[in-house]
Amino acid sequence: MVVTVTSFEDSTVVVVDDDEQVRLALSSLFRSLGAEVMALASASELQQYRFPDRPCCVILDVRLRGASGLDAQALLVERGNPVPVIFITGHGDIPMTVTAMKAGAEHFLAKPFREQELLDAVNAALNKDASRRARERQAAAVRTRYDSLTPREREVMALVSAGCLNKQIADQLDISEITVKIHRAQVMRKMEADSLAMLVVQAQQLGICPIQL
Repeated sequence: MVVTVTSFEDSTVVVVDDDEQVRLALSSLFRSLGAEVMALASASELQQYRFPDRPCCVILDVRLRGASGLDAQALLVERGNPVPVIFITGHGDIPMTVTAMKAGAEHFLAKPFREQELLDAVNAALNKDASRRARERQAAAVRTRYDSLTPREREVMALVSAGCLNKQIADQLDISEITVKIHRAQVMRKMEADSLAMLVVQAQQLGICPIQL
């Protein structure tokens, strides 16, 4: 699922830089475009920050007082926080770039960078985070619907998704084909699946279907 952020509104840009002038300049830029901005001065402040439930990205200076930007990124990864990170630095070198990119950084921009270059990087990062959040919401909705199924309906869903015919399901579960059809219809209704293909996709998301489309 791809979600496109058409503006910076309804998004949060977190700026982490120990240079107050940089923080002020970037905060002003993104606020002027409608984004919410959180300006932080250190890696420790970033570690304590609670990201809102909206598309977010982090603009992170590599060289910070105390823990470095690379250390801060490593901690985000360790905590399982997938927020996209854009590194900026006036002292960038190849090893730093490789380390940052291997850890999942979206971009690595050397100061001085063009304003449009940063805007493009942030827009791409917000689009990525918006798509991730949409996928997570969809997966949560599928799980909620699956939880509403009875134990028998879950058995039928797994077998239907695996490509079994009604007769095969009836034989395996020792029930009649009519009963299978009833359960199957209930599964399709509760899972809000308009087709078998959609049901298989949902089963894959739930990890109960071996078929790969």
